[in-house]
Amino acid sequence: MSLFPSLGENPHLGAVFQAFPEQVRPLLEYHDALLRTDGPLSISQRELLATYVSGLNACTFCFGAHKIYARAFGIEESVIDAMMEDLDSAPVEPAMKPLLRYVKKLAILPSKLGPEDAQAVYDAGWGEDALYIAVQVCALFNFMNRIIEGTGVSFDYAASPPTQDEFVARRTRKYMDYGRELGIIE
Repeated sequence: MSLFPSLGENPHLGAVFQAFPEQVRPLLEYHDALLRTDGPLSISQRELLATYVSGLNACTFCFGAHKIYARAFGIEESVIDAMMEDLDSAPVEPAMKPLLRYVKKLAILPSKLGPEDAQAVYDAGWGEDALYIAVQVCALFNFMNRIIEGTGVSFDYAASPPTQDEFVARRTRKYMDYGRELGIIE
């Protein structure tokens, strides 16, 4: 249920963006720069991180949305479900597990991060650039999860999954395209 009466019943993030469009452009530009550009982590790996952080934060909207994105970029839904249940036994590529452990601690107990956490990431073959991307993904989704929960966005992708065409479109759709579709970015 919406916490902002102007957003109506069962609001989607789009309703929030349309009601408060002032900062949407830089936010969506950042999403595109972080999640849709080339880098040391693939798009699917970044979507896996986004999904994991949102799941840890129990943000139904972002978890559902990014679970769909992760699936669109080749990650099986069963892998995500297993990861949320028990990361150690989940069929996630071994090199990703230290990154996932790092973002879990960053999301839940950031003051407890230590050199050993970063070293585990480096020992798995990642560089500082990959770790910094993971830190940014974690920070962005902690931020977005708070926007979702703070405004009362209650749309649930599990209850209203995308059509096959919408699912396929997620592979090429940029975040700025979403702003254009909402009519708040030219």
